[in-house]
Amino acid sequence: MLIVNLKLHLLSRIVLIALTCLLAIASYVLYQADRQSRAETQVIAEAIGKQLELQLWRIDAGFGQPERFPDFDLWKETRALPGICIDFVSANHRLKRSMCTGSLNSAETCPAWFEYLYQAVFNPGAEAVRPVVFNGKTHGTVTVAGNADAEIATAWQHIRGLSELAASMAAALCLVVYVTVSRILQPAHLIVAGLEKMQQGELSVRLPVFELLEWQRTGAAINQLAANQEKLLADRKKLIMKLMSLQEEERRYLARELHDEFSQCLAAINAVAASISQTAETECPVLVPEAKNIRRISTHMMELLRGLLLRLRPAGLDELGLTASLTSLVLGWNAQSGGKIDYQMMILGESDCLPEPVATTIFRIVQECLTNIAKHSAASHAQVTLAITSDSETERTAIELTIEDDGIIDKLPFADHHGLGLLGITERVTALDGRLNLATKRPSGLIVQVWLPFSVIGNSQTL
Repeated sequence: MLIVNLKLHLLSRIVLIALTCLLAIASYVLYQADRQSRAETQVIAEAIGKQLELQLWRIDAGFGQPERFPDFDLWKETRALPGICIDFVSANHRLKRSMCTGSLNSAETCPAWFEYLYQAVFNPGAEAVRPVVFNGKTHGTVTVAGNADAEIATAWQHIRGLSELAASMAAALCLVVYVTVSRILQPAHLIVAGLEKMQQGELSVRLPVFELLEWQRTGAAINQLAANQEKLLADRKKLIMKLMSLQEEERRYLARELHDEFSQCLAAINAVAASISQTAETECPVLVPEAKNIRRISTHMMELLRGLLLRLRPAGLDELGLTASLTSLVLGWNAQSGGKIDYQMMILGESDCLPEPVATTIFRIVQECLTNIAKHSAASHAQVTLAITSDSETERTAIELTIEDDGIIDKLPFADHHGLGLLGITERVTALDGRLNLATKRPSGLIVQVWLPFSVIGNSQTL
């Protein structure tokens, strides 16, 4: 799609219209100049013819001198027009006289291309013929011819003056249009800047009130749209926070019930199986293998239950804090991997001071990412880095969480399809006004980066 600058587009249109108008006016001026030159030549021929007829009348009346006919003194009045040539030929062609009056100003020149075009379109130096008739008899013919160079030079003077005037007017008009359009388009720059900020997530940005009604309506519509989007986003964040709180509460309840009821039952079964095994060794040895199988199965169920409880709600997150919970999580994954994947963790800053929603979100993100690494990455090394920085002047704390591995991923597979794990991470990060970024390592591997901000005011911590 062709992108056109509005100011340059308008200026080009103005210049094009000005050139078109100049061409039309120039054609009309040249046409009128040619007609005027022909008319002046005809008027001169008519005037000289009448003067010669008057001279014949004077000769016939006995007041004139026949030898002076035609009298050149009568033509001196035409010297005001430069380059006029007059020819008189008698009826019997015995008497011929010619005279050219005035001369073309040699300093007045015109371009060769203009002279060529003018001669191609018009016929400069056209002749006007007028018969001299007295008493019903034709005594001769007067021919008046204009000077072609003089006619072309005069036409060039008109065109040059007209071109200078048109160029001045077009330049002045372009300047006025450029300044006016620049002023009118100033709100457009503000609108684009505001929309770019809104695109980056700054929905609190509002456009000012503009002078023009059209820009006012545009700005008001954009501000209303931003306000609606801000409200929808805020409601969505509240809903996500509420859902996450309900989810964590439900997980806490299930973990507590499984620990208090199911775990105790398994422990009791394991104790009963041990008692049966001891009794059977002396009284019924054949039951000893079955008792040991029961004990082995119950022990395996307790291990599964312990992993399930850790996934539902790590006990250390409430009692020991985020650092201990993450450390325990990484150690657990190292133990499960059997040396296939080396999990490492580094924490920069004080993480145990984070509020409960933030700490829970960080733990769940790390938990989900490590699970994905173990299942899908085929990596040999995974690194978890948690950096917490505080600014005492602005009372803001920024949290940066990075999980990276050296797995087989060499391009992002999440552009079109989001898994449930990534969708859950995205919702958690969005609910806390954070940012999530996915990138690939070289030559292969995945990097998950999360930024979470929260304020520290006095001794309280608020999202």
